[in-house]
Amino acid sequence: MASNDLLKYLTRVGFIGYGLLHLALAWVAAQIALGQGGQEGDQSGAFRELADQPFGSVLLWFVIVCLLALAVWQMILAIWGHRDVDGKERVVERLSGGARVVIYAALAWTAGKVVLGAPSSSAEQQQRATAGVMSAPAGAWLVGLAGVAVLAFGIGMLWYGLKRKFARKLRYPGPATASARSVTSQLDPPGRRVAERAGQIGYTAKGVAFGIVGYLLLDAAVTNDPEKSRGLDAAIHTIAGQPYGKFPLLAVAVGVAAFGAYCFFQARYRKVGS
Repeated sequence: MASNDLLKYLTRVGFIGYGLLHLALAWVAAQIALGQGGQEGDQSGAFRELADQPFGSVLLWFVIVCLLALAVWQMILAIWGHRDVDGKERVVERLSGGARVVIYAALAWTAGKVVLGAPSSSAEQQQRATAGVMSAPAGAWLVGLAGVAVLAFGIGMLWYGLKRKFARKLRYPGPATASARSVTSQLDPPGRRVAERAGQIGYTAKGVAFGIVGYLLLDAAVTNDPEKSRGLDAAIHTIAGQPYGKFPLLAVAVGVAAFGAYCFFQARYRKVGS
């Protein structure tokens, strides 16, 4: 089932939409860094940026379909896939796939609310969710644990990018070989360098952003202030609010744009059948 040709095609198209989302998010972050953006610096702001473009509704519906395709692909892999690895590695990959299902579906839901004109704010939703959890017994501890988990995720993504672990999931063009060479050896060196550098910069930038999100969750738990927990929007505005913050924020924007470019490489070269 995971090898279905239609699923492969939809998944590859899905990465195009995911790349467009990251390019829009990078643009929003850059606008905030330059003091020209009043929108939220998160997925909601990125979706609204896409909606404001010519034929924005059509573009946004395309992104929604792309995200749903990625969610279906990850759900299938979480249940039946990753047979190329064994033991704990397969368990980790399937659990990670399950988490991606939730992420892609949530993004599609947010985009749907934007295209239908319904009020949608990822930052406000997270703030309300945090406030709800913190009002429960031991709620601050739960928010703190969530902060630790997100911070660890950001560090893991940073390591994943710097070590170029993502490269093993790419399938580069070229004749099949019986040797034990890495799949990256099948692509000409200039193309390989561009793909890997884009992924390396992109994952690193996203790791930094998620690390800040986790830190802010921890801070919200310690200070009992859910307003500090506004997800990616809070992370971007926190960077922008630092002395000379526009420079690191522009660097993050460039990194997110690089991840968008890497998504386009994934649209063609990502392994989607195992």
